[in-house]
This record gives sequence, structure tokens and C-alpha cells, in this order.
Amino acid sequence: MHKKICMIAVLLLTSGFLAGCSHTFEGAGKDIEDAGEWIQDIF
Repeated sequence: MHKKICMIAVLLLTSGFLAGCSHTFEGAGKDIEDAGEWIQDIF
């Protein structure tokens, strides 16, 4: 159950970042990189 919730959260975050960028791979990569740094800061 916990694994499903984590996977859904990751998918929602990823799709949100992809939709929020300028629809380029460079923009998506930057958003994902920033999210990874944010997660590292938290944990």
C-alpha cells in the first residue's frame, strides 16, 4: 500500500513538472534536477 502511494506521488510530481515547464526536454530536466535537490535537502 505504501509503495503504491509513493509511486502515485512520484508520477503526479513528474507530470506536474513536465506540464509546468516550457515543454522542452531541457526545461523538464532542469525542473527534475531542482526537485531532486529539494528532496536531498529534506532528507
